[in-house]
Amino acid sequence: MMSKTLYLANAYGFSAQQRAGPLATLVTALEAVGAEVWEPFVRNNQIDRASPGWAYRIGQADLGDVRDADGLFAVVNGCPPDEGVMVELGMAIAWEKPVFLFRDDFRRCTDSEAYPLNLMVFTGLPEAGWDAYWYASVEEIANLGKALVRWLKDGGSTVKTAG
Repeated sequence: MMSKTLYLANAYGFSAQQRAGPLATLVTALEAVGAEVWEPFVRNNQIDRASPGWAYRIGQADLGDVRDADGLFAVVNGCPPDEGVMVELGMAIAWEKPVFLFRDDFRRCTDSEAYPLNLMVFTGLPEAGWDAYWYASVEEIANLGKALVRWLKDGGSTVKTAG
């Protein structure tokens, strides 16, 4: 069985310290449960920033990877979370990709009593059981009771998103 591809939407790649720390830890944890991780800073950030149009090319490469990946794992830390991650999450939801959310930031950024972030962040998750797609620690990634491991082991079918 081929590994499912998982686009890792994150803002950690902007910092050398975060690339070596939390980003590397997340990639390792996701690979350990069987995902083929598509990390955009590794895949698409080698473009020469001195050349005209570099930002457009990076954006288009990331858009293509979100479209072509089997699912999306989004780091939604911050209040609000990183705007690039939110755009990638929105694309994945629109393309009805399975989405999984990671937040080890304890702050709540919401008006909702049900969700810890803006309600729109959760529109790609099922209404009942959405918390199975929510990860508050790296250790939870391997939790067999959570949606990611079930999806990765489920020979090709996808998690049904809300709708």
